Amino acid sequence: MSQFFYVHPDNPQKRLINQAVEIIKQGGVIIYPTDSGYAIGCHIGDKDALERICRIRQIEMDHDFTLVCRDVSELSKYAKVGNVAFRALKNNTPGAYTFIFKATKEVPRRLMNPKKKTIGLRIPDNQIALDLLEALGEPIMSSSLLLPGQDFTESDPEEIRDKLEHAVDLIIHGGYLGETPTTVVDFTEDEPQLVRTGNGDTSPFE
Repeated sequence: MSQFFYVHPDNPQKRLINQAVEIIKQGGVIIYPTDSGYAIGCHIGDKDALERICRIRQIEMDHDFTLVCRDVSELSKYAKVGNVAFRALKNNTPGAYTFIFKATKEVPRRLMNPKKKTIGLRIPDNQIALDLLEALGEPIMSSSLLLPGQDFTESDPEEIRDKLEHAVDLIIHGGYLGETPTTVVDFTEDEPQLVRTGNGDTSPFE
């Protein structure tokens, strides 16, 4: 049975944030709010927790995973970010974007796209997510909470609890969110490529 925390979306309770971080550090799988629906995440180095996420979402280990970061400087530790991309990120984060980059050696190999050696990175505009990342001190390995057979990310934490309370260690109730996924921008080449139109404004990348 998972724990269920009611966390204030604008002023997250520090005690609950710290408890959530301990669950991540101990190998737990958590569900937490972002600026584009709920995400499912775990510690960046935990292979068993990653396998649990794959089972819950019914995806393969070669799925394109995302590291959710707290700021651009942390992001550049895990991705090869050129000057043009760095400026674009600085001007458009935090926000509802996922950026695809060539991964650095700091990224565990199992998290990279096996063919392209890329990784998705994002800095969410959500206070609970940012407080979690600040307290953890490193990215959260994440995937949108898109359950098998569904076209939209989960947005209702009470429904998430009904479906997944026996499958995860913690569900953070941070309000009822939208279902639109992030806008995805590929920065692996010199010019940004718009891969998916979602929540984030696409005009800076067109």
